[in-house]
Amino acid sequence: MATTRAETGQAPYGSWPSPIDAALVAARDGRPEFLDAVGDEVWWTEPRPEEGGRRALMRLGADRSAPAESVLPPPWNVRNRYIEYGGTPWAGAPRAEGGPLVVFTHFDDQRLYAFAPDDPATPPWPLTPVSAVGGGLRWCDPVLRPSLGVVVCVLEEFTGEGQTDLRRLPVSVPLDGSAAEDRTRVVELTGATHRFVTGPRFSPDGRQAAWLAWDHPSMPWDGSLLRLARVTADGAFTDVRTVAGGPDESVAQVEWAADGSLLFATDRTGWWNVHRLDPASGEPVNLCPRGEEFAGGLWKVGQRWFAPLPSGLVAVVHGLGEMVLGILDPATGELVDAAGPWTEWAPALGVCGTRVTGVAAGTRSAFEVVELDTGTGHTRVVGAAHRDPVDPAYYPEPQIRTFSGPGGRDVHAHVYPPHHPDLTAPEGTLPPYVVWVHGGPNSRAPLVLDLEIAYFTSRGIGVAEVNYGGSTGYGREYRNRLREQWGVVDVDDCAAVALALADEGVADRSRLAIRGGSAGGWTGAASITSPAAEGVYACATILYPILDLEGWAEGETHDFESQYLESLIGPLADTRARYRDRSPSRRADRVDAPFLLMAGLDDVICPPVQCDRFVAEVRERAAGAAVGHAYLTFEGEGHGFRRADTIIRAVESELALYIDTFGLDRDDVPPLELHG
Repeated sequence: MATTRAETGQAPYGSWPSPIDAALVAARDGRPEFLDAVGDEVWWTEPRPEEGGRRALMRLGADRSAPAESVLPPPWNVRNRYIEYGGTPWAGAPRAEGGPLVVFTHFDDQRLYAFAPDDPATPPWPLTPVSAVGGGLRWCDPVLRPSLGVVVCVLEEFTGEGQTDLRRLPVSVPLDGSAAEDRTRVVELTGATHRFVTGPRFSPDGRQAAWLAWDHPSMPWDGSLLRLARVTADGAFTDVRTVAGGPDESVAQVEWAADGSLLFATDRTGWWNVHRLDPASGEPVNLCPRGEEFAGGLWKVGQRWFAPLPSGLVAVVHGLGEMVLGILDPATGELVDAAGPWTEWAPALGVCGTRVTGVAAGTRSAFEVVELDTGTGHTRVVGAAHRDPVDPAYYPEPQIRTFSGPGGRDVHAHVYPPHHPDLTAPEGTLPPYVVWVHGGPNSRAPLVLDLEIAYFTSRGIGVAEVNYGGSTGYGREYRNRLREQWGVVDVDDCAAVALALADEGVADRSRLAIRGGSAGGWTGAASITSPAAEGVYACATILYPILDLEGWAEGETHDFESQYLESLIGPLADTRARYRDRSPSRRADRVDAPFLLMAGLDDVICPPVQCDRFVAEVRERAAGAAVGHAYLTFEGEGHGFRRADTIIRAVESELALYIDTFGLDRDDVPPLELHG
């Protein structure tokens, strides 16, 4: 719906009125995820911030004529906590009678359930038991095998109360519910030989299974293995072996083509390219050698950057920085991209015959479900369609930029200048700018419409998203810049972008800020305590951050990232002094800018105890002259905010910090009380 515009004229940067309020930002938070085909239907999960942040399971019919419908009412929450970040939480398969059968994990108890959506009289029935030990039993990345009466998935089983007291392995769970009260009915398909595994993918004839595995201290984008096994008639795995990958090679995804060939994405060339395993030599064959990425960091198990079609073609998400959808012919290496306005395709692809469905967004549209008919080349939105909640004239107009960092190295960024359809700032004035730092840190910021960015740019505050050295999307060499340099390269690159914008006369040098969550929160906190960025920023917004490296490495995080710092900082046994020296909690006396710190009280990835210690250190070390700061915590929130009321409070508090620090003339949000 359109919103009445303000009168045309001039007003200072940061004071512009905007129809994009925090409630709208909260309502549009999140995106469709974990999309796949069930026969000729398309299913996915979708966020519901207004329902406590639950994930709804959506179903789109075969003819695509009717809107997608939510198949499970509240409180069903289709999400799991595998490696805490979660992974594919559902799977479905068509049946000859009675409609499809679907299995899913329910977030509240982490159990695996089954249900028949076309039989509303039968509620979902549990397939797995509840564990009384530690974090319980978690099930992820399921594949239905109806002919055997089982669902195969990966199990994360806690063996003690600690976050690292656990084992992971592929398992088979009976669909009749006999394991719901009997853990012994769950069949372990291999030993727990690797610390981390993905769910198996089965060859078309069902006689082989392939999956990924890796071990501490590697992260999956550093080094992982492609494992292959023979499958017996009763579903057991035998002759398990490694066929690709290694300590310096990352295999990000594996799938089987219709002809029985094994396809996988590996960065053995320095770029994640799609390869086929040569059955004669056992060697990988690159199907489309390019200096760009056909995969990314495996933060959530089950992400799909490519999907084989029955015809032998392969749908691929690929690019350098920005990721687009293309169709690859493995026989010729020819790659043809889909038409359309979308600048980013998520790693979520499903195939229905000649149709490929995915989740895509553009600079003028949020993530929506899009389908490409490879026979006609026609692309259309089929679900979660973007609707402009305000006049799109209020959306920012981003710029793709490459800046020069220390030593002349490239630093990639997206710059969103302040933008308003009816207002400009007085001549000779410059806007405040906020550097946005993505999480990960081996992740990246996509170039898409984000109403949270628009919230600020439409008010006259610029935003610069920095894909600093270490970000995915630019090859392994760029990614490896962060090895043992976290807290240095990220801090330097963000400061380089901020100062370059000021030097170019784009941003007000005295009104620069930095903000980020998780690893981005670390970079924000490190930036206002590091001599390398001293005096660059006027303030910082720090969300659910890492603040104490030593504590994080010695038990204050979850298992998945518990040894991440071995590569980001260095081996703890040899570089403990480095851990202490770079930690913001150890440099609290150097805080040189006001900050807003926010955390979820249920966060087990970056626990709020680190925030508590940091704030205490700031107040103690400042000896009565603490820099202004606010510390907000939220009950029921974990790592990343999902509830509408939390998101509203967080967004408005961030703006309140900028109003106070930048001296902005506005009173449309509650003031933020700064202590110190």
